[in-house]
Amino acid sequence: MQPLSGLRILEFDGLGPVTFAGMMLADLGAEVLRLSRAASVGAGAFDEVGGAVLHRGRASVPVDLKDAADRDRILALVEKADAVIEGFRPGVMERLGYGPDVLQQRNPALVFGRVTGWGQTGPLAQTVGHDLNYIGLSGLLHAMGPADRPPAPPLNVVGDYGGGAMMLVVGVLAGLIEARTTGRGRVVDAAMTDGAALLGGLFQALRGQGAWSDRRGANLLDGGAPFYRCYRCRDGGFVAVAALEPRFYAALLHGLDIAPEAAPQYDFAGWPALHARLEQIFAQRDRDDWAAAFADTEACVTPVLSLSEAPDHPHNRARATFEDGLPTPAPRFDGAPVGAAAPPPSVTLSDAVQAWSYTG
Repeated sequence: MQPLSGLRILEFDGLGPVTFAGMMLADLGAEVLRLSRAASVGAGAFDEVGGAVLHRGRASVPVDLKDAADRDRILALVEKADAVIEGFRPGVMERLGYGPDVLQQRNPALVFGRVTGWGQTGPLAQTVGHDLNYIGLSGLLHAMGPADRPPAPPLNVVGDYGGGAMMLVVGVLAGLIEARTTGRGRVVDAAMTDGAALLGGLFQALRGQGAWSDRRGANLLDGGAPFYRCYRCRDGGFVAVAALEPRFYAALLHGLDIAPEAAPQYDFAGWPALHARLEQIFAQRDRDDWAAAFADTEACVTPVLSLSEAPDHPHNRARATFEDGLPTPAPRFDGAPVGAAAPPPSVTLSDAVQAWSYTG
């Protein structure tokens, strides 16, 4: 049995974090119905982007949220649901008649999970934006990238998925645990900028202790340290070097034939020269040559794989991290991944109501 077997969740379809959260909950065994836009409403932008992964494990149920008949059926599903997740701009669900007050009146134990960029309140709550905007306000974006160039967009994993989707999943699961005890649901307000700020808590704490600078590329974990960064190799590939602990750093120096006394690890004034030296050394061999040379050492030197290479790495194959080139569910339970079904065919709203009523 999967961890969330027996839970029923309605996902009001959207982009980014709510879709990822629906995937996570379905991967973990919840029965998730994805309420997608009916053809009569018109497809939204990027509706099927990432669908092979992000839409897996749950049926798509086309709905028109403004249609009276569809509304009655959706409310019937709400009565059988444990949670609802949505990612509309604040106020949209209320204007459509699906706000938490309405839905929890029908089902007092319902957990209502909401995810937005700026949150449900605050001066920017109604302002448009995307991942890069949200993490820009969190302080994290400023800390990323080379010192001599603008901050680098870190894909949309920090705001959308880390600060948004994963915080939503945690909040919904916490609400579900409480609802089983009290019989009362909660409204979860997951804001990507809040979540990203929380993910950056370590760096704020270090800054408060004087151990982290606002200067990008001047710190231990942002590429400032020559022993914690990536290096280009002769063939154009890269290796990731993460020799933080003194023992690991010693192994790195040994593998590069550098005398320890010539490169003290925390000689900050010497970091630029050591960085230049390591750049020169790593450029003398191909990426996979370096990976093989350091494979059985504690130097923490590994290849930087492309998206196309990652599924074929022996470690990823051994753990079944990918299947047919696509990532499998995480985390693992009892040492094995839980199963993730392919997206079931689209079902009608009436069929969904009948199925939930029959098995409920």
